[in-house]
Amino acid sequence: MSSDYCPPNTPLEIVHHDHELLIVNKPSGLLSVPGKGEHLADCLIARVQAAFPEALLIHRLDRDTSGVMAFALTPHAQRHIGLQFEKRQTKKTYIAWVHGEVQEKTGTVDLPLIVDWPNRPRQKVCHETGKQAVTDWRVVRYDNGQTKVRLYPQTGRSHQLRVHMLALGHPIMGDPFYATGEALNAPRLMLHAEQLKLRHPDGGQGMNFKSKCPF
Repeated sequence: MSSDYCPPNTPLEIVHHDHELLIVNKPSGLLSVPGKGEHLADCLIARVQAAFPEALLIHRLDRDTSGVMAFALTPHAQRHIGLQFEKRQTKKTYIAWVHGEVQEKTGTVDLPLIVDWPNRPRQKVCHETGKQAVTDWRVVRYDNGQTKVRLYPQTGRSHQLRVHMLALGHPIMGDPFYATGEALNAPRLMLHAEQLKLRHPDGGQGMNFKSKCPF
């Protein structure tokens, strides 16, 4: 996977900027943080810090996922928002296209996840040693044998949305790790972080940041 890393050469897209907080729209195909080796050095935090040297990481999105990502501009903001993520006080909404037609209109996947060591970074469902992972989902529409869904993760496990959709029998389109056959027929991983709700570190006001879905 690493040798074919060709991140998009797009300008930084700022959604919101104030004295504590920077919200950007991450493009698909760009790492959130650097990988191992010089060829994986280009990443969102490096690009952000080129413009905002004081920027600090709070959370991350997978390389192939696009959408809303928050950075702190002070150590206080990093602690404050980091704690909100830890205590599950932030609310995230994703949009995805999944393979096949999902029959029910809404539902919840509650399946514990753990890293699949021989195949990492893949994750797998494991009822013995997995960590709790919960995703609510809702059908938006159907098109050409695919379903557009909104996903509301209640926990923040690695690859959670990908594995949970796969467990439903509907892998996310274009997923290089979990999709097979026709489900790979997509220009990219069809997963986008559409919305992030959090409390501002200066005063605690509720804020809602959005990034328009590109697909």
